[in-house]
Amino acid sequence: MNPSETFKRVINGDDRLVDPHAQEWEKIYSLFMHLSLLVHGAFPIVIPAVVMWLIKRDKSPFVDDHGREAINFQISLIIYNLAAGVFGFVTCGIGWFMFAPIYILGLVGITLASIAAGKGQFYRYPMNIRFL
Repeated sequence: MNPSETFKRVINGDDRLVDPHAQEWEKIYSLFMHLSLLVHGAFPIVIPAVVMWLIKRDKSPFVDDHGREAINFQISLIIYNLAAGVFGFVTCGIGWFMFAPIYILGLVGITLASIAAGKGQFYRYPMNIRFL
């Protein structure tokens, strides 16, 4: 199958790949995988996203892609928070100011990813370390 038959590019300036075959349940499920970051508060817990991804990853390539991206982003946020904590400890508290930008990165990232998932678009988080 030709990739141009499977996915199409958004013309309105986003230049994102869209899965025209993504069903409504796939879009909503992917949206909630991204929003699972809000379940816990300030420090990311990746468990809800992992459980959701493991349940549906074999049923949809769209859900699989969004699940991997959400899990990778949440693991990346955990690493950034741990690094900020260590840096804050080493610098006697000065480095703890890094928690605010990391928190903002998380909020902005999940907002943009959730919007993209709801539209049936693929999304790549900024500053994401890809483990999966």
